[in-house]
Amino acid sequence: MAGHQIEAGADALVMDAKDHVATAIKDLEKGQKISYRVQEQVREVVLLDAVPFGHKIAIEDIAQGTDIRKYGEVIGRTTVDIKAGQHVHVHNVEGIRGRGDQAAKA
Repeated sequence: MAGHQIEAGADALVMDAKDHVATAIKDLEKGQKISYRVQEQVREVVLLDAVPFGHKIAIEDIAQGTDIRKYGEVIGRTTVDIKAGQHVHVHNVEGIRGRGDQAAKA
């Protein structure tokens, strides 16, 4: 039952305390102050971009060249500086995870 309480009042989810990003659990608007939970703490950030459902939001400033963590795992590397509240997606992160489907085409 505790899992249901995590989402109560939250706009985005953070799965691991090491994560740089939260995942939007609904469509979010630019300028909106959102709430998310990191372990037992509820934190807030004001969005600098609109963020669609299922996409990632920076929950801290992230320097260019930083390995981005989601679910405690590295999912990519920033290609520019990213500010807290910005949409984190292919326009500012490059994937570095080995993908078998990509390797086969090389």
